[in-house]
Amino acid sequence: MVFSFFKKSPEKMVAKPAAAPRPREESGAAPLFPAEDKHGVPAVESPAKAEPVAPAKGLPQSAKDTLDFSDFQFSESPQDFHIEVDVDPVEADVEQVAVLYANGQDDAARALLESAVRVHHSGPGERLWLMLFDFYRLTAQKSAFEALEIDYAQAFEKSPPAWRDSSKAPVAVAAVAGSALFKGELLGDNDAGFDAVRQAMEKNPKLRLDFSKVVSLDARGCGRLLALLQQARKNKREIELLGRDSLGALVQERVQTGRAEDGECWLLLLELLQLQGQQEAFDDAAINYAVTFEVSPPSWEPKRVAAAEPVAAVAANAASDRDLVGEAYIARGDIKASRFNDLPAFAEVHDPVIIDCSAVTRVDFISAGALLNVLSTVRRSGKQIVFRHPNHLVAELFGVVGLRAVVEIVFAKH
Repeated sequence: MVFSFFKKSPEKMVAKPAAAPRPREESGAAPLFPAEDKHGVPAVESPAKAEPVAPAKGLPQSAKDTLDFSDFQFSESPQDFHIEVDVDPVEADVEQVAVLYANGQDDAARALLESAVRVHHSGPGERLWLMLFDFYRLTAQKSAFEALEIDYAQAFEKSPPAWRDSSKAPVAVAAVAGSALFKGELLGDNDAGFDAVRQAMEKNPKLRLDFSKVVSLDARGCGRLLALLQQARKNKREIELLGRDSLGALVQERVQTGRAEDGECWLLLLELLQLQGQQEAFDDAAINYAVTFEVSPPSWEPKRVAAAEPVAAVAANAASDRDLVGEAYIARGDIKASRFNDLPAFAEVHDPVIIDCSAVTRVDFISAGALLNVLSTVRRSGKQIVFRHPNHLVAELFGVVGLRAVVEIVFAKH
């Protein structure tokens, strides 16, 4: 608000009740405005009582004549004005508990949850109850869990979650086998593709190698792959081939009984039939190989039959209480300062990307942030991401850091 002391007309300078200057006797300063009569004309004091008037060109020179605004009250700014911000009390409690639990402040998290469930008995407040159920389960407090079941049934008029023993859950993070997508075609001159596989083998004792994108091959490429598989067995490394059926069909097109060419393709075909457990087809191919090249074929080894390829995961747009099937990235235990360095390779060869959280007890903020960074990149590639069966304390932390914007969360059935 701006005041002009020298240019307002007398008619407009009517004293406002809201402006209450300190009396002259108390302040020792001259009144800001002279008194007015009933017609609004400034009253002139008698010469005996008149004080020297400061020149209109500037401020008063004397310190005692300095204007004092400290006791003015302006009616345009109400004293009881407050800015109100709507805060959802349930959401605030949920976020605070999730942060406390992620930081390992279990006592504070429990106290807040136990206080909150006494207040919130319906609707969105159920989230706090489910967090407390999981807290009791993860900390092996079965008696408290059972007491809460009774209160929950009365409050929400439905069956409470069932107790599940989590005492045998692992306490260390266990990552799945490394995964790699064979890049390019299975050709002898594809040095980049084979070098990437060799590097992945060095980093992972167990490696899933996906050939589902390969659409062409040659004899030299088959020979290089066969050499990698033999080297892995020699070094006690395990390679699980994905896309075996499609790769086997391509190899089958390259072999012809009686034509002594593409011997590497024949040997790779026998290797694939061995891994797939197709003994009858293996025996037939072995005989044809012996006839064609007039050499002894490899022998069948029952112990080398590999497990079947994972069943394709179900569509992720089904009911929210479904039980997902298929190969998943497994995380376990109390996850601290994890960067999930192996997750991008797994996500590269899976769609949807299923992350099994059923054995996770806690995730700290560093790990949750790293997970958000990794999965945001995966989501931008168009893939669907599903968190399978996390506990509610962890799931709410995922909401706090923003993971719910890029993943779908599927909770375990009660």
